[in-house]
Amino acid sequence: MAQKPTKREAKRISARERIQEAQRREQQAAKRRQRIVVTVTSVAVLALAGGVALAVNSASNKDDKASAAASSAPLVVPANATGPDGTVITYGKADAPHTMEVYEDFRCPVCMHFEKANGETVKKLTEDGQIKVEFHLAAFLDKNLGGKGSHTALAAAGAALNEGVDKFKAFHDVLYANQPDEREDGFGDVNHILDLAGQVPGLKTDAFVKAVTDRTYAPWAAKVADAFNNSQVTGTPTVKVDGKTINLFAGNVPATPDQFTAQVKQAAGLQ
Repeated sequence: MAQKPTKREAKRISARERIQEAQRREQQAAKRRQRIVVTVTSVAVLALAGGVALAVNSASNKDDKASAAASSAPLVVPANATGPDGTVITYGKADAPHTMEVYEDFRCPVCMHFEKANGETVKKLTEDGQIKVEFHLAAFLDKNLGGKGSHTALAAAGAALNEGVDKFKAFHDVLYANQPDEREDGFGDVNHILDLAGQVPGLKTDAFVKAVTDRTYAPWAAKVADAFNNSQVTGTPTVKVDGKTINLFAGNVPATPDQFTAQVKQAAGLQ
């Protein structure tokens, strides 16, 4: 069994090694999620990733009860939601001729690396109206790691979307800029989520705070997560442009903005 490195040892781990480890954990998580989707039994599987045991089953009893409660509560779809059953968030011009699909989980550490490297590039690529972005958000890391941070953040993102697509995008970016270690359920704390929302000018309205506190969009978040589970996408982050998968890493480091942009334009036939 691998042991968690000491603080001194951890400091010596290079950024490249951290990304490699995050990729490895995320690949393992994706494989486990596939098993969860196709099984109806609750089988506890323990996997060791960097010295941390990940409990993988149908979900903890607490999460099962929370999911059941979300499923039974009235479904409220945020304003500005798009796609089947309002499970997609479209950023950019709705009539853009090309589509970039972005699949992410707010607790996913590799998603955070992608967002830090190319989140701003994704935004810039929408500016000329040729490409729109469709966000497909997941919550499987709650099952893989325990807790409710992915679902809580996703429901809060729904409240932000209700305030406006630009508010959603800004809140999305703030969440990734402040992502806790995936082994911690930092996003499971509603008060912490509301504190982060305060970083988005004009977002923290009374209606937003009430929606987050009351978990108004929890049933919607559950549907969004289910849509991801049925998407045939096996891991996060995944980016597709007009159906073509984009390579988000050059070797073991995130693709540079120039590398990412070149791939997107090639896939869209814009070069």
